[in-house]
Amino acid sequence: MSARIDVVERALAAAVGMSDDDLSDIFTDDATVWSPIMFATGPEQLAEAFTDRELAFDNHVVSIRSIDEFGARVFVEWQLDADHVDAYVLTDNAIIEKTGRHVFMGVASVFDFRGDKVCAVRSYFDSLALLEQIVD
Repeated sequence: MSARIDVVERALAAAVGMSDDDLSDIFTDDATVWSPIMFATGPEQLAEAFTDRELAFDNHVVSIRSIDEFGARVFVEWQLDADHVDAYVLTDNAIIEKTGRHVFMGVASVFDFRGDKVCAVRSYFDSLALLEQIVD
């Protein structure tokens, strides 16, 4: 396994609360992370965004379906399974209280590297499908 693929696996584990890695060891100071439900810049904002999701979901399982490295870019298809165990804050005015439901989502992510650290991540998934699993 390449060093960059190892970093991507560490980043995924950190993103869902399965790791206590120091995010500054994984991401550049100006790293940007985008998904349909999040935008953050730098390790400090990432830590805050990741913590919000860690509190809402537990019993995480990350399954990597495929992962490939091309130059300074890593593409990964992965699935997240988790239980909705606490309030999920979408915005200050939109909070989904704990349901206890098991949820899963398929994700395609692109990781760009600068040296040995991630400088950008773009993740694509169906955010509505995730919400439909949580609420009736």
